[in-house]
Amino acid sequence: MNKQKRAEIFARFQAANPNPTTELEYENPFQLLIAVILSAQATDKSVNIATRPIFATCKTAQDILDMGLEKFTEAIRRIGLYKTKASNVLKTCEILVQQYHGEVPHTREQLEALPGVGRKTANVILNTAFGQLTMAVDTHIFRVSNRTGIAPGKTVLEVEKQLLKFVPKEYLLNAHHWLILHGRYICLARKPKCPNCSINDLCDYKQKTV
Repeated sequence: MNKQKRAEIFARFQAANPNPTTELEYENPFQLLIAVILSAQATDKSVNIATRPIFATCKTAQDILDMGLEKFTEAIRRIGLYKTKASNVLKTCEILVQQYHGEVPHTREQLEALPGVGRKTANVILNTAFGQLTMAVDTHIFRVSNRTGIAPGKTVLEVEKQLLKFVPKEYLLNAHHWLILHGRYICLARKPKCPNCSINDLCDYKQKTV
């Protein structure tokens, strides 16, 4: 994989989808933060089903604190690890209200200090809510980066650093969303849809499907 191929890959992604975004439903940075915390080891679809009725009335951290742990836990019970996630969300809301006047902090260090927020979640918030050039590497992006040759690496952090290094800067803001959507719908884990792939001729994967 070389510089020219990478540039062409992202040019095609941009042409097909000029304004990619997360499939999580939210109205403000706070709701996005809660949705991303809940999305760990869960599908965006299941999270959206759970959060729609919650977000209809809960727009702020204080709203969820007023809702209370018991009611919030019951509302997300269909999501995996719901008890732990509910506890983390309520603790996070307390910190947001007490330390940040209810606002979502803008730095990685502050975000990663919140319960239930790791590096990947922090990167999603920084990128999607605040427009920072970060790269949140999930299983889809890890697979696509290695399989295609765009940014190979043995660990999630290594792939993140490779992507930040190799993705042309003009595409970096949206690269996270293009890669995750490509992994979710085309470059599938068990049987990638190579015949339907817009970057088939640029990809380094040797075992392409027909």
